[in-house]
Amino acid sequence: MAYKAPGPRGIAAALPKVTRAVFKRQGFTKSDVLTNWKSIVGDELATRCCPEKLTWPGRGTDGATLRVRVSSGWAPKMQHLEPRLVERINTYFGYRAVARLKLVQGTVRVIEPRAPRQARPLTDEEADGLEQRLSAIKDPDLAAAMRGLGRQVIAAGTGSGGGQR
Repeated sequence: MAYKAPGPRGIAAALPKVTRAVFKRQGFTKSDVLTNWKSIVGDELATRCCPEKLTWPGRGTDGATLRVRVSSGWAPKMQHLEPRLVERINTYFGYRAVARLKLVQGTVRVIEPRAPRQARPLTDEEADGLEQRLSAIKDPDLAAAMRGLGRQVIAAGTGSGGGQR
């Protein structure tokens, strides 16, 4: 029996396996709370604080302590908001995962997502070729979706050669 190697996989598919051990050492069984922190606490607070470590009190008990790094000067506001934040975090988890926050002052690095690159406009020849390929599609919604996808692929330089369909 011949061995068939798996095809290429995106890095996003392999990332959870690679990062699992690091997150587990910090008490996070999943990276969801880290990656979705902005949607959990809101835009303003996400720029002022970030979760660092989740410490569980013991076996079979709810209510971990979430250590949160807070920008200088924001600790009093965070203390005031703690009950609401704990409620929002637990709502996200779907159970009483966090009982309290432990605030630690420090520098909070905010990484802003990059704006998507603007695709270059297609040449007349590329646009005509795309329209010719789409002419057999009868459904206008499907044709519009395929047109948008085709423009992106051709503009990225991965589909202008033709040949294969």
